[in-house]
Amino acid sequence: MNILESQFAQMVAQHKSTIYTVCFMFSKHKEEVDDLFQEVLCNLWRGYGSFRGESDLSTWVWRVAFNTCISVDRKRRRSNSIPLSMNINLFEDKDDDSRQIKMLYDRIRRLKPFDRAIVLLWLENMSYEEIAAIVGITVKNVSVRLYRIKEELKQMSND
Repeated sequence: MNILESQFAQMVAQHKSTIYTVCFMFSKHKEEVDDLFQEVLCNLWRGYGSFRGESDLSTWVWRVAFNTCISVDRKRRRSNSIPLSMNINLFEDKDDDSRQIKMLYDRIRRLKPFDRAIVLLWLENMSYEEIAAIVGITVKNVSVRLYRIKEELKQMSND
């Protein structure tokens, strides 16, 4: 393995939970999440050699993952394919905390992709400055959008 490949593998190991979290927000199906994860890795690899370090590496990873998932989501919405589902998850937790977390993520999935990204970054305990840098808006706009997103989530039913 050459130096670039070794550095890339280390970067993926360091940021894999971030990448997976972004992918998870764009699909309910494990297979689709895995496909999104793979697509993000491909895009990260394509851009890794030209990453200039003008932003923090984690900011760049978030941005690539988010943009990749948005692009795939748009393509998916244009096609009329229906994912095959067995409607069974042998590994799903049944306790109250797990159900509440699942309900929250189900609500978040119904948000527009941009709002989904903002709340996802906020849930990862990122500062408003970091969120602004990743999604490309002002810190004030992050604050306003988060307030509106929280209100929208409160108003949603659990259908």
